[in-house]
Amino acid sequence: MRSNELNIVYAAEAVARVKSGNRIFFHGAAMTPNVLIDALCDRYKELQEVELIQIHTEGNARYTQAPYREAFITNSCFVGSNVREAANSAYGAYIPIFLSEVHLLFRKNILPLDVAFIQVSPPDSHGFCSLGVSVDITLPAVQTAKKIIAQINPNVPRTHGDGIIHVSKIDAAIEVDEPIHSHALTTPTEVERQIGKHVAELVEDGATLQMGIGGIPNVVLSNLMNHKRLGIHTELFSDGILPLVEKGIITGEEKEIKTGKIVTCFAMGSPKLYDFVNDNPLVHFKEAAYTNDTAIIRRNPKVTAINSAIEIDLTGQICADTIGKYQYSGVGGQMDFIRGASLSEGGKAIFALPSVTQKGISKIVPFLKEGAGVTTTRAHVHYIATEYGVVNLYGKNLKQRAKALISIAHPDHREALEKAAFERFF
Repeated sequence: MRSNELNIVYAAEAVARVKSGNRIFFHGAAMTPNVLIDALCDRYKELQEVELIQIHTEGNARYTQAPYREAFITNSCFVGSNVREAANSAYGAYIPIFLSEVHLLFRKNILPLDVAFIQVSPPDSHGFCSLGVSVDITLPAVQTAKKIIAQINPNVPRTHGDGIIHVSKIDAAIEVDEPIHSHALTTPTEVERQIGKHVAELVEDGATLQMGIGGIPNVVLSNLMNHKRLGIHTELFSDGILPLVEKGIITGEEKEIKTGKIVTCFAMGSPKLYDFVNDNPLVHFKEAAYTNDTAIIRRNPKVTAINSAIEIDLTGQICADTIGKYQYSGVGGQMDFIRGASLSEGGKAIFALPSVTQKGISKIVPFLKEGAGVTTTRAHVHYIATEYGVVNLYGKNLKQRAKALISIAHPDHREALEKAAFERFF
C-alpha cells in the first residue's frame, strides 16, 4: 500500500538533492515554484553546469542573472520575457520544437530529467495532489524525472483531467501559502478592437475555438455574445471565456472530442479564473501531447484557431518567434493548431496581427528579416486579419497573395510593398 505521508522539509534541504551536472525541469506559467527556484539559486556557489529545462516561467528568473548564471544553463523550449536575454546569450539556449512533441524529449530519454521542481495542491484523502493550471509538459516531466521536489500550496486549484501526482512519487516537499501567478485583463487598444471584430465575423455557430491570451483574443471573445453552441479545445485560455460560459454560449455540445468539456493544457489569468477551474468537472486539463495533437484537434468540427505573428512576408510566410536572429518567444503550439484547424471539417486557421508595430514599422514585409525563423510555412497559411480587413490566402498564387496582403497593410506602407511586389513578381 502506498504511503500518503509527505516528506516535508525546509527549502534549503529540499534543493540539496540537486547535484552539479543535473538536468532540472521547472513547472511553468502560473504554477512556477519560485520558492524552490530561489532556494536553488542560493546554492549557486556550490553547483556547476546545472541545466534548467522549461517552457514559459513567471518570476524574475534569478538563475539567468549574475552571479547565479555561472552555475546554471537555461535551456528553454519556449522563451518568455524573463529568460529572453539569457536565451540570446552564452548563458542560455532555445530548443525549436512543437509543444506537442516536447514530451518526447523526456519519454524517449533525449533529455532525461534528474529532478523536477513542481508546485501542487495539498493532497486529498487518497494522497493525490493536483498540478493545478499547468499540466502541459509537466505531466510527462513528473512521470519520467528521477526525483520530484514539490512546493505544496493551498492556493493551487484542484483541476480535473490528468494533472495529478501521488505523494508517494514526491521525494521532498516544502509548504508555502501564497497566491499563484496571475495576469489581469488588459484594456484592448482601438487597433485590437478592430482586428477582434474582423476575426469574430469569421467564427461560426458550433465552432471549436483555440485562442491564447491577450488583447485580440479577448476582443474576439467579447464579440461572440450572439453566437451559439461554441466549444473550446485549446492550448491555453484566460478570463475571456468566462462571460461566454456564464451566458451559455460555450456549451461544447457539437465537439467530437470530449463533448461538453473545455479542454486545455494550461490556463493563466485572474483569481476569478482560478476559482472557476477549481474542482470544476467542466474543464479538463490534459498534457500538451493530447491538446496539441493534430489528429485529435481535426476531429472537432469548425476548429477556429486564432494565432499571432511578428511579421509576414508577401508570399505568406509567418515569423512568430524571432525578430531577425533574436529569439523572442518560441514555436509553441502554433503549427499544431494551424494544421489541426485547416484539416477540421469547416475549420479556419487565422492569423491576427496589427498592420504595424508600435514604432510604425510594417508587419507585412517583402521579405522576412535576415535570420528570422519561419514558424508557419506559406503552404499552411489561410486567413490573415489586420485592422484593415481579412484576406484568405488559401489557393492563391504568389502574385495574388501579395496583392491580397497589400490590401490589408497599413496605407503608409502600401506603395513600398506594391513596388517590392512588382520587382519580385513582375
